[in-house]
Amino acid sequence: MQDPTTTSGGTWRPYCGPAPDFGEWRWNLDPVLLLVLAAATGVVLWRLEGRRRGYGLVAVAVLAVGFVSPLCALSSALFSARTVHHVLLVGVAAPLLAAALPIRRYGSLILATAMQAVVFWAWHAPDAYGAALSSDAVYWVMQISLLASAVWFWCAARSASAPAAVIALLAAMLAMGLLGAVLTFAGQAVYAPHAYSTLAWGLTPLEDQQAAGLIMWAPAAALYLFAALWRLGRMIGPDAEAHPA
Repeated sequence: MQDPTTTSGGTWRPYCGPAPDFGEWRWNLDPVLLLVLAAATGVVLWRLEGRRRGYGLVAVAVLAVGFVSPLCALSSALFSARTVHHVLLVGVAAPLLAAALPIRRYGSLILATAMQAVVFWAWHAPDAYGAALSSDAVYWVMQISLLASAVWFWCAARSASAPAAVIALLAAMLAMGLLGAVLTFAGQAVYAPHAYSTLAWGLTPLEDQQAAGLIMWAPAAALYLFAALWRLGRMIGPDAEAHPA
């Protein structure tokens, strides 16, 4: 997108631009991105009503935070910032988008749960992650596939029976937490694009990776746990679900 970020390990051209220096807060004003977000806002206002419209608008706002705010540029410097970005995508924007869609069958919940986990783990493999920071096209394949698989999962869980949804949400929590644990306890940093970009922010690459692992292990996994507890509460509470919600 902008000037390449060069290290001794290679040349990276992250979509969000080169890694910023400490204290540099750079917004992403890509006109194509802004047009897409504006169009999405228009579709939500035109096609949705009431609570569903509210969910849709908040989802678009969350996407704007991830792709337009300084978090976008910061994710070029810190893998932990990229992790926050991805958590906003799959754990906040995706369930909001799912809540904005009509309740109906969205295919196999088991397949949706597995697909979300596989896609999330696959894009955090070092080679795949490096490819996404080397090409705008691969970057957007990563982002769209993460969001699409997560929306499918949340839609399937929302339309499933409460017991099935709780099991799926706990499985998703375990998948997220396990990846976080792997990154937290790894003996070395494995993400080449951040081999030097973290230093300006006072972190070694390994410390940055460990921080990312902790984000996945605790708050990100907790999003699925809270959703499971909410569905469980609706199942056994005084106003127990009569139908899938």
